[in-house]
Amino acid sequence: MRRRLLIQVMAVAALPLFVVPAFTAGEGGGGGSGGSSTQCKKGQVWDKKKQKCVAPKYGMLDDNNIYEAGHDLAMAGRYDEAIAVLSLAANKQDPRILNYLGYSHRHSGRVIVGLGYYEEALRIDPDYTLVREYLGEAHLQIGDLAGAQEQLREIEKRTGKGSREYGMLSEQIDHFMRS
Repeated sequence: MRRRLLIQVMAVAALPLFVVPAFTAGEGGGGGSGGSSTQCKKGQVWDKKKQKCVAPKYGMLDDNNIYEAGHDLAMAGRYDEAIAVLSLAANKQDPRILNYLGYSHRHSGRVIVGLGYYEEALRIDPDYTLVREYLGEAHLQIGDLAGAQEQLREIEKRTGKGSREYGMLSEQIDHFMRS
């Protein structure tokens, strides 16, 4: 396991460096702290404590910083980097980490791998409706309308029809059915 993490750290550190424009991402984004991982060169993440971009290393960032960096990278479309960073988390059972591992794998074309991460996140926290939204979207990607509708019903049971997650998945299902 440590060997795998070391390989992942080395892979992130070895990525070619270039600057990416900054923007504020949604949930958990680093915009309020004055920095974000999307501002960093490829292969680096934002360290809130140091207030600068650093190369990620196992144990140097706490899981909240890892989550925020992984989230920001995933929202910026930098999925492989997000996976590498999120894999550094000490708590491998954090539903937030599992959710964005699923999201990043799914958006990288590994939908089935993403489904596994979403299912694990829901096993730990069945009320995590953002995971349910993303899981529903994954079901639509593989043509499973019934699976997506099941997740929509689960979101409705937990938050009602007025939540962001319900609205987003409902819209995706409607679009799928019109296509």
